[in-house]
Order: sequence, then structure tokens, then C-alpha cells
Amino acid sequence: MNIGLAADHGGFELKEKIKAHLKGSGYKVHDFGARKYNGDDDYPDFIIPMARSVSEGDITRGIAVCGSGVGASVAANKITGVRAALIHENFSAHQGVEDDDINVLCLGGRVIGPELAFELIETFLKARFSGAERHLRRLSKVNALEKRGSKL
Repeated sequence: MNIGLAADHGGFELKEKIKAHLKGSGYKVHDFGARKYNGDDDYPDFIIPMARSVSEGDITRGIAVCGSGVGASVAANKITGVRAALIHENFSAHQGVEDDDINVLCLGGRVIGPELAFELIETFLKARFSGAERHLRRLSKVNALEKRGSKL
């Protein structure tokens, strides 16, 4: 599985730990930055290219980290085909994939520690979309919003 990873200054330290963990677990990781700590950087500069790569199918799933995870989630969800969710507990890490086919996990670098992050990431990466009819129906409605704007 090819994983995209992106973070601003608020998530930089956690991103670096996640990168080492993922590589140590045998995942192929594409680091979209930040490549060094810069307290003045902006999360969209890193999150958007990673989200586009998920949308285009260049990477399988993405992990976006900022201080709270909120900005990363907002930015990633602006890209067509991306279903990003801010997750800080285990149930949603797998349920979000199984029911809603999320493809970007957002984390708060100032909210959770590395051990919880590793657990959530492993849960997210191991989960698979159920393909159940009710979930496909719901995703179809979400996809229609992306195509037509706010009118269903």
C-alpha cells in the first residue's frame, strides 16, 4: 500500500514519527512535506498536494496532520474524490473506511501522542470498505454533491 503523508508545523513532529513507523512496518511512504520545521508554514501547501494524489489514485490512502487536525480535514475535503475525516479514536478509524470509504485520515499533532496515532493509522490502513448497498447509496449521494454542487 502506497501511503501519502503531509503536515504543517503543528503536525511536523508527529508526521516524522509516523513516517518512521510506517516505513518500519513495510509501507511505501510518500512525504508531501513539510520537510523541515517552519513555524510560519501553512497546512494547505502540504495537505492539498497529498489529497490530489489520493484523488488521482497515485497513492492509496493519505494521512494529514496539523495542530488540531481540523484544518487538514477542511483542506483535504475540498479536493474532489477525497473523503477525509478527523479521527482520534479507534472505532471511527475503521468504521469510517468500512461505511464511508474514507481515504484520508486526519490527526491532530497537538492533540494525540504517537502511540495512539500509530494504533489509529494501523486500524485505518487495515480496514476495507464494506461495499454494502446502503453505503454505496449514501456515497452516491455524496459524489453527486461533488459533481453538481450543493443541489441533490
